[in-house]
Formats: sequence, C-alpha cells, structure tokens
Amino acid sequence: MFRFFKKLKKEYSFDEKDNFLKGAYWGLLTLCLVIFGMAGYFFRTGLSPWLQVAAYLVIGVLAFNLFRWFGAIAHSIFKSISGRFISLLLAVFASITLASELRFSWPGAVYQKSIFIGIVCMILVGSGIYMTLRSKSGKVFYLFFVIAGLGITYYALRPILDTGKDPFPIEVSDFYPSLSRSFDLPDPSLKGSFEIEYFTYGSGTDERRIEYGEDVKFKTETVNALPLLPEWTGKKKRWRERYWGFGIEEAPINGRVWMPKTDQKSPLILIVHGNHGMEHHSDPGYAYLGELLASRGFITVSVDENYINGTWSGDFRGREMPARAWLLLKHLEQWRNWSEDANSSLFDKADLDNVILMGHSRGGEAVSIAAAYNQLSHFPDDASVKFDFNFGIKGIVAIAPTDARYFRRIELKDLNYLSIQGTYDADEASFFGLRQYQRVSISESTDHFKAGILVHKANHGQFNSIWGRRDFGVPFGWFLNTGALLNGEDQRQSAKVFLSAFAERTFNQANYDPIFEQPYLVKDWLPSTPVLSNYTRANNHVLIDFENDIDLTSDLNVDVSAENFLVWREQELEMRDGDTQGTNAVILGWDNDSLKTPVFELTLKDSIQLNGFHEVIFSVGRDDNGDLDLKGDEPIDFKVELITSNGTIPLSNLSEFKRVAPLLKVQYMKLRGMNGGFGNQWELNMETAALPFNITTDNDVWLKQLRIHFDQSPKGIIALDNIGLRSAIRFLAK
Repeated sequence: MFRFFKKLKKEYSFDEKDNFLKGAYWGLLTLCLVIFGMAGYFFRTGLSPWLQVAAYLVIGVLAFNLFRWFGAIAHSIFKSISGRFISLLLAVFASITLASELRFSWPGAVYQKSIFIGIVCMILVGSGIYMTLRSKSGKVFYLFFVIAGLGITYYALRPILDTGKDPFPIEVSDFYPSLSRSFDLPDPSLKGSFEIEYFTYGSGTDERRIEYGEDVKFKTETVNALPLLPEWTGKKKRWRERYWGFGIEEAPINGRVWMPKTDQKSPLILIVHGNHGMEHHSDPGYAYLGELLASRGFITVSVDENYINGTWSGDFRGREMPARAWLLLKHLEQWRNWSEDANSSLFDKADLDNVILMGHSRGGEAVSIAAAYNQLSHFPDDASVKFDFNFGIKGIVAIAPTDARYFRRIELKDLNYLSIQGTYDADEASFFGLRQYQRVSISESTDHFKAGILVHKANHGQFNSIWGRRDFGVPFGWFLNTGALLNGEDQRQSAKVFLSAFAERTFNQANYDPIFEQPYLVKDWLPSTPVLSNYTRANNHVLIDFENDIDLTSDLNVDVSAENFLVWREQELEMRDGDTQGTNAVILGWDNDSLKTPVFELTLKDSIQLNGFHEVIFSVGRDDNGDLDLKGDEPIDFKVELITSNGTIPLSNLSEFKRVAPLLKVQYMKLRGMNGGFGNQWELNMETAALPFNITTDNDVWLKQLRIHFDQSPKGIIALDNIGLRSAIRFLAK
C-alpha cells in the first residue's frame, strides 16, 4: 500500500521538466475558479454573494485537486491493465455510440446504466464460456462467471420483461351516481341490417400495395399535392419516391370501401389515419369501424395517406397537415364525380350533403382543418391554390388527435363534433381534442352538439387494430407500462359505441345524446373502466364561462360572490405538461372544519324566465395543486338551489346524477424515473353535469340567483366552469 501511494504521489506531482504542465495547471485551475466564483455569485440564497463566492472558491480548489488525485489513481490502475483489454472497451464504447447514431432508440434515462451493466455481464459471460471450453481445469469456476453474468442480466432486465401493472387501481362502480337510470335505444356497436360490399379504389399502379395496384375495383386519377406540401424536397423526396415509386406531384387517391347494399343514397364517412411509420400501412386498421358503420347504412372509406407519414429519413413535423386535410377533400371530390356520372356503377350512391370526417392522431387534427378548408375559395397558406369543395360536412370525429402540428388554430361552427381519447395515450399524453372542442361554436337555432369522451386505460394505438399496445417503437417501447392498458378489443369497443352513436345521431337524428353526457347509462356496452365526458348542445344557455375578464366578482351576465372558501380564484386550466386546455374556470377549495358553510353564488344582472328550462348545467373537475392536503379520491358533493321570483327551488345533490371522478393517475413507463417527460401523474379532467328541476306553476318564474352550497363533503378542491341552464332537447326536421 505504501508503495502504491508513493507511486501515486509521483504520478500526481510535477517535476522540474513539467513547466508546460505547471502552466496548464494554473490556467485550468483559474478557469475552474472563475466558473465556481460565478456560480456562487449568481446563486441567490439571501446570503451575501461575496460570502458565497469565497465558499465556492474553496470548494473549487479542493474539487480540482481532488479530481486530479482521482485521475492519478485511474492512470496508475489502467497502466497495469492490458492494452488489449482497454482496446476492447474502446471498441465497444465506439460501436455503441455509432449504434445510437443509427437510431438505436434506447431510453436516455437508463442508457448509461444499461451500457455499464451490459459490458460487465458480457465480459463475464463471454470470458466464462470461452475459458470453460478452452481450459483443462477450473471449468466449474469459469461456469460461475457465466451464471453470474446471466443472473445480473436477468435482474437488470426483469423490470422490462414484465408487461407492467396499473399502480393506481380504481373501482369503476365509484363513478356511478346514486340515482339509477336507464337508456332505451339499442346498442349502436351491434351490426345493422345492411349487407355490405367491400372494394378498393386507387391509382391501379401502386408498386407496394396490390390492393391499390391491380386489385382496385375503381381507378382514380392522381393529384398534385406539392403546393400543399412544398417541404417534399431533399432526402425526404428522394428516399420516399424510391420506396413508393411516385412523388407528391402524383399523389394517389387510394381508399378501401365498405358500402351498404341499398338502392338509396347513403351518407358518406371518411376515416383517415395518423403519422404511423409509412412502411407499416395504417389504413387496414379501421376495418372494424368500416364494417360496423356500413352495416348501419353509411358508406365508409378508410383513406390511404401512408406516403406522407414518417419514415427513417424523418417526417414533415406537421408541415404536411394541409396536405392531409386537402387529400380528404379530394376524396370527397372523387365521390362527387362518381355520384354525378350516370355511366358509373357508383352513380347516385353517396350523399355528399351528409358527410362525416373521422381522423386518428394527426388525422384527427386534419379532419378539422379539412372542415375549415371546405368552406374556403383559396388555400390560406398560398392563395394561388384555389378551392371549390363545399361538401355537406355535418360531423367531425377526432380520435386521440393532435392540436398543434398545424400553425393555425382552427375554429368551427354549426356541426357535430366528437373527440375520444385514452388516459394512457403515451403518444398524445393530453386530451388535445378538448382544445378543438372549445373552438367549436353552436348556434342556438340548430340541433348540433359536441362531446369529448375520455376512456381510462386506453392508449393511442389500439384505436387502430394494427398499431398495437406500444405507442413507441421498440426497443424504447419495451419500457411502456402496457400491463395497465385495456385490451385492444375492449378499447375498440368503446370507439364502436361512441362513433356509431355519433353517426346515428348526426345522420338519423337518433337521440343518443344522453350517453355522451352520462356514459355510465350504457356501462353494459362499454369496457369495465371509468369513462369521463364533456358535452354541450345547442340549447345550452351559459350564465358564466369565466372567459371575459379577470374580475372575480363580476361577469357579463352575473355578479359573483364566494364565502367561506380557502381557495377562490379564476385560472386557465392546464394539461399534465403545463400546456393550456384552452379554457378558464373558477377554482374553489374548502375544508368544513368551521361551522360556516362555503357558498358560491351567482346573482343575475337581468332575471331570466325559467319556464322552458329544465336543467342546471356546469362542468366540474377535481383539482389538487397543493392548496389542501388531499388524497385525490375524497367524495365531492354539493347542492344547488335556484332563487326565483316565486321562491327557492332546491335541486338534488350532485352525487345523485354525477360522481366527480377521482384523480386519474397514470404511469406510462414501467420504470418510474422515466415518467417525468410526460408531466404530472394526473390531469385536471372536466366533466359535464346536469341537475334537473321542475317548474310546477303555469305562471312566469324568473331566476334571480343561483346558489351552490358546499356542505355535502368535508373538504375538496374543484374547477367549475360553464354554469348555465338547458331547455329540453329538440331535433330539427331533416
């Protein structure tokens, strides 16, 4: 030991010939001390910055020289190790670095630890096997190396070999209100009475896909989408055209069709996929929807836009969104041509005045863009491109959509809108469809509605039957907590229920509205998992939506008061990653340890006649931002009363019609340390609630105040929004 430290001192010390190194020492020490000094001066702790500078300089001197000792120790050790062994280590590190540049997508959070364990294990396994085979003695000893290496490997891989689990289990029955109700329309996920015909249409020359090559039933002309996607250049252009055999100037109009056999015109539904890898074709994954919707009388087309999806040479980072939307409208244009061509076997088949666009992921954003483009005469990003569409788009469905790939925020008016999302969506981790929901306006003179459905434990991919349980590609996808997910059939069952009901409501005026507001009514049709809903229809009369100003005590229509709350503020609601939800709400927190009941009250500036209204409506969601000591699953309940010209009308407690959901916590990745990039474990999820009331007199009754008493649960904190009234549902004549 003494000899080692004597040798180490020699390695550490400078001799008389080391003038260059001595100068480098003082120069590098000065650099380190400048950095430490700046760190100490600019680190604000409330202490004197000069005192901190002095402390940091001492730390810097000690650290610099301590690390020199470590370096000397390492040099002394490695000088005694074979250069051949060092070369092996350098070879593996260089090779692994090269592999990472060639798209080895191992998670960065565990990369260094994994590489270290892998090197140690493979040294043990490789040397153990080789020595066992070559040595004449000591074979048992060398076999121990192999066993140790394999054991360490298994122990290290064990967390990702398992599928994972749900670390935050929830009883679904906790979501059911205390008042039992029924729903009397048939299950829309069941196949209808129509026989269906399946076929494809396309260019007829596709080199990669026979269904759009020689197997097409109807040939279509290609279109020039380059003005919509000028980024089709460079290696993206070169490698895509080499793979597909065509460029964006010859974009094909390809689709697979499920068509009901009927002599009547049928409404038309287009479904478009998102930005899955272009080599893993996405359009077959909606056959389950095509078969169902066609059997119920709707022509359904799964649109092929795979050629503009991402690939190894990169994707277009959302710049292709206009092209995705425009291509959908070109499909509708093709159907219009067939429908007007008396010589076509598709003559008079499709009703272009009754169209729904459905999209998944980036396709879910594209359908809203397409609905906006449909009403324009020119492409807004390049007016040299003229539009002439004007189809009867009556509904939009966004499945786990994006909302910020296109730089424009699309606003829509007077159509039906539905978005469906899973809480375990690792690709789009927040419910971005609700932002578009906020940007859909509905005139009171219509019968339109909009809804947002959140399915707990659904992921991104399983809404498409071929995308699978991993929202990331492997090997990164191995770390996803797939054990917490619904199975694919159950997840797609939820899509079938709500998407089919949406089509029936849009085209046939079937009153499926209650299931969009209260999904528990059809719990027997749905997987056994919590389902949350947002719902708005044309006959909503909103008293306050907290969007107009920052005055807590007044709004356009009402004066506001809140007494005996620990928390009272208005704020913009955020998603789990801190991004905006696109709406504001009031935050109310209470703890009923005192004898005074918290009361939130709206006083109308102008009284409203209540005759004709029959429900009080609002959106409510559980919050937990540290203001109160909460677990996140405490019962939340309150009661509402209406102060009128004829006296007080008490309403039932909220819990009779809606149980406020607990915080839906999720863990996307099996290793907890890898979840930070998604944001919070939970997201503030708003839900729509409606409390009924009856006017028992024929005389005019005028609403003066709306009062909410928070005396039904000990404590809690909630977001409250869109408080108002609703009249009975009505449908306009078709």
